[in-house]
Amino acid sequence: MSKLNSTNSATSSDFIRNIIAEDIKANKNDGKVVTRFPPEPNGYLHIGHAKSICLNFGIATENNGICNLRFDDTNPSKEDVEYVESIKSDIKWLGFDWNNRLFYTSDYFEQLYRFAVQLINKGKAYVCDLSAGEIRKHRGTLTESGKESPYRNRSVEKNLNLFERMRAGEFEDGFCVLRAKIDMSAPNLIMRDPALYRIRRVYHHRTGYNWCIYPMYDFSHCLSDSIEGITHSICTLEFENNRSLYDWLLDELEMECHPQQIEFARLNLSYTVLSKRKLVELVEKGHVNGWDDPRMPTLSGLRRRGYTPESIRNFCDRIGVAKRDSMVDMAMLEYCVREDLNKRAPRVMAVLRPIKVIIDNYPEDLVEELDAINNPEDPGMGTRKVPFSRVLYIEQEDFREDPPRKFYRLAPGREVRLRYAYFITCVEVVKDEHTGEIIELHCTYDHRTKGGDSPDGRKVKATLHWVSAAHSIEAEVRLYDHLFTTVNPGDKKEAEDFKDWLNPNSLEILTSCRVEPSLTGAAQESRYQFERLGYFCVDSSDNKLVFNRTVTLRDTWAKIQKAQKKR
Repeated sequence: MSKLNSTNSATSSDFIRNIIAEDIKANKNDGKVVTRFPPEPNGYLHIGHAKSICLNFGIATENNGICNLRFDDTNPSKEDVEYVESIKSDIKWLGFDWNNRLFYTSDYFEQLYRFAVQLINKGKAYVCDLSAGEIRKHRGTLTESGKESPYRNRSVEKNLNLFERMRAGEFEDGFCVLRAKIDMSAPNLIMRDPALYRIRRVYHHRTGYNWCIYPMYDFSHCLSDSIEGITHSICTLEFENNRSLYDWLLDELEMECHPQQIEFARLNLSYTVLSKRKLVELVEKGHVNGWDDPRMPTLSGLRRRGYTPESIRNFCDRIGVAKRDSMVDMAMLEYCVREDLNKRAPRVMAVLRPIKVIIDNYPEDLVEELDAINNPEDPGMGTRKVPFSRVLYIEQEDFREDPPRKFYRLAPGREVRLRYAYFITCVEVVKDEHTGEIIELHCTYDHRTKGGDSPDGRKVKATLHWVSAAHSIEAEVRLYDHLFTTVNPGDKKEAEDFKDWLNPNSLEILTSCRVEPSLTGAAQESRYQFERLGYFCVDSSDNKLVFNRTVTLRDTWAKIQKAQKKR
């Protein structure tokens, strides 16, 4: 099952957990709780799936139940082993384990076929030769009843023969389908003789070419739940209308286990899209660099960006479970990762856009090893040594030749503190004689201020981070921003295509950054706070030293919460 309880799950309460608590109290299902997470292997998992994973595995753990992992692999033309393996990897990374309860809908293909034959024998299913377009036209509208297919009243014998021939591969793709015979005037359009099986001559990643007909998702999903003895079939709101069909199938087939379907609102996150179809389009059309691009909302993308599984579980717990759709602010997700990394990420110094600083009165051959705190939130993480020398790098933005009002950092004639080191004062600015660009700053230091304090009690208004020019190492840093420029890129009110909202500045690559030498050989996926700059993670897909920015230090969500409390 789960390696750990979902964050704060012991105190979590929502309408789904309340329903299950009442079921247990009434000894429904003999007090058992069996849930499942049923992904389709046609893409990578995203943050919305994380909500469902935490919910299904979490509820099972809280109630001494079990949770299955089942791949609903009924559409082989869009499925791949790559997706299967990525899904398993992401679930385990998130902190959950299905143990020996891994299933595939393809495990039940023969059984599902027999269920279809059973419906035909009962006169509740028939083979229909209408094309997909004709079936849509016959379905009717919300205000008009549908029109019966001319093939609806074929005999049981004829339908059995045709369905057997469908399985034998005698017909071309799309030539016919097996449909349920329900009610073409039903108010719920899903109940107007939905398709149960279609012909697809494609390779299946588990069954090869053994099958050329595949069950539709709505047919196989509820029956697979029943086969596995699922007690609570937890799904998102878009399947609410499908529940009538699921109940009809389970009742007509007199299934021993009839799972209780409970719908909840899916996650909608600002400045992103969580439609798998749209994510596939972003990948296949090259708008991002693969499924694990750190700008993607996929779990593999968030992992590569530096998000921790703990922060994602905490986010899912905080947003809770509701019955109505709503938009969750991306700032809340960023708050959760910032909160987690603040406790666990070591502090280091890095300069992203270097400008050279020469301390004229510092001995040329002297190198000092200064003590630096690894994490003020955790004294147990100790300290490290940081080399200090005559030539340093600081951030370009930390100097202004003509400083504006309220700019307290380095400027000509101004004194500032260097983190863990000394007070320095800028005495000269050197520029390129051709371009006028500042190429180096000359400063002096006060040797009495070692450690960053002045013995005479004088104060400075700014503390700058820095690295030693001779000892720092070069690194590439990738600064990521929102992938989209609007809060709801899926809304078509102002754009024809969601890609119209793609942010052209979602990635900035800096190639001449300098980081302190303690980061030499930093392991992939290790996370750090670059002092004053944000949280960064060592990229997992590069042989050279590359840092991905996880999140800035600016806490937008905390500001939102503070503003709300003042109202």
